[in-house]
Amino acid sequence: MGDTWPELEAVAREKRRELVLQGPQADERLEQASGRLPARLFSLKLLNYLEVSGCPALRELPVELGQLQALTSLILCRDGLTAVPGEALAPLAALKVLDLSGNHLTELPEQVCGFPELNTLNLSCNQLKSLPAGLGRCPRLAVLNISRNQLSAFPTGFFSQELPLLGTLSASENLIEELSGDIGLLPSLKSLDLSSNKLTEIPAELADCSKLKEINFKGNKLKDKRLEKMVNGCQPKSVLEYLRVGGRGGGKGKSKENGEKDDGREKDKKKKKDKKTKKEGAAGEDEELEEVNTMMIQVLHISENTAPVIVKVTPAVKDVRPYIVCCVVKGMNLKPGNALKRFLTAQTKLHDDVCEKRTTATIATHDLRLVKRPLIYDARPPKLFKVVPLGRKEIKADDLVRQLQMEAEEQRKQKKRQNVSGLHKYLNLLDGKENYPCLVDAENEVISFPPITNSDKTKIRKSTTDLFVEVTSPTSLQICKDVMDTLILKMAELHKFALENKEEEVISDPETEALCGPIGSSFYKTSETLNSTQLVVEQVRIVDDEDKLKVIYPSKTDLNMNVLKVIR
Repeated sequence: MGDTWPELEAVAREKRRELVLQGPQADERLEQASGRLPARLFSLKLLNYLEVSGCPALRELPVELGQLQALTSLILCRDGLTAVPGEALAPLAALKVLDLSGNHLTELPEQVCGFPELNTLNLSCNQLKSLPAGLGRCPRLAVLNISRNQLSAFPTGFFSQELPLLGTLSASENLIEELSGDIGLLPSLKSLDLSSNKLTEIPAELADCSKLKEINFKGNKLKDKRLEKMVNGCQPKSVLEYLRVGGRGGGKGKSKENGEKDDGREKDKKKKKDKKTKKEGAAGEDEELEEVNTMMIQVLHISENTAPVIVKVTPAVKDVRPYIVCCVVKGMNLKPGNALKRFLTAQTKLHDDVCEKRTTATIATHDLRLVKRPLIYDARPPKLFKVVPLGRKEIKADDLVRQLQMEAEEQRKQKKRQNVSGLHKYLNLLDGKENYPCLVDAENEVISFPPITNSDKTKIRKSTTDLFVEVTSPTSLQICKDVMDTLILKMAELHKFALENKEEEVISDPETEALCGPIGSSFYKTSETLNSTQLVVEQVRIVDDEDKLKVIYPSKTDLNMNVLKVIR
């Protein structure tokens, strides 16, 4: 097997503690071996990080995996696993990170619950219908992601067990019908995502989670319509306060610290409060509706736009990265406080979550003023085109990829990282490709090189108000649209946040002024005359080399979310 898997020999020879097998080449070798991992792998007893990802040919794990007892991180994502034998996992007592996301698992062995050091568990994007009963007995578990499964409930007593460190719980896109009030027993919970489930109530005990900052219950049909409006309006503080004071959130309400039931006086207070709420109901509903509706967007049809953006796609991208969706978003205010930083952080989080580490899709955002049209989406030999990566000098595409690979490997060695650098997660997506995808402007300048980088020449700054946004994917057009929908929703949320918090504006942007002229120039008239409470999304047409329409975004079927008020 040494000739077939040279990585294993290199790890053994250099006594490395990390091994990554991923992408088409590794998958092909696994297919040739009937989906079996090489026996040589299980003799590498020094390994503390093992990743086998993006390999659909890997359908089962051998029990010999348990021989790697030094493992602290086991990453088996986007493979073809249909089952995980408990015997393979049980001996791995040192595990801190276990990632089984993106497989075809329908159940998990109880041994998943037996890791005393387990910190992060990712089970997202499988077909799980239930979780092991003992999952709540992982005392060091801090991050649990069970999104995109078929779960109808959490295990009985899950929240009341030993989970003192659980800070992030993601369970979106399941079939969960009830959330136990015991969730209030999680002292470290900071982020909770139960969007797109079948919940009808939110327990009032959720307000007992004193560190909770991020909550998402969108896509659930709650009985309490007032609460549902708050949820859809992205108002975490309002939701928690509403539950705290005994709103109709479902659940039993908060009990006294001494554990006694409410006495008669507190009941009288509640009756008076309910009466007052009922009396002021209409006004309150209207005020809340108005607040939610500040998160609005207006879609500008291409026929109404005097200078629409059009992107032409060449046949060369078909075998490389065939799918692309674009639009223009006008009216963003990135000047206040940390507004730009929040936007860039949100984009990074979307890359990690909905884009699955850029493997299913990649987002690129540009300052529209710096984008010279028309645009062409093409695929070219990497030695024949150059790009100016963010924060770097101009470089050939193949040299950039090689440079990033070397930097990531050097960083891994210097820091003796247990986790492979994030660069490794998507650099391999171009392995074996004769041509690399690129978005080219009217001057034949590459402004985007997905999934690696977009150009420093068109990067957004604090003075940016109008953005050209692109999403590309090797997988499907619908994924591009879904990611774009999510991105625009996030932009609307950030825009609303900036309006409500009224941070001090930081207008100085010398670099941008040198490139584009002062902020007050006529270039900004379109955005400055917009209603400040809403964003405008302009349609962008994607056409083939014969100018025939391939896709237009947003179409009537896009951005259909209850959270947004869309004016078409």
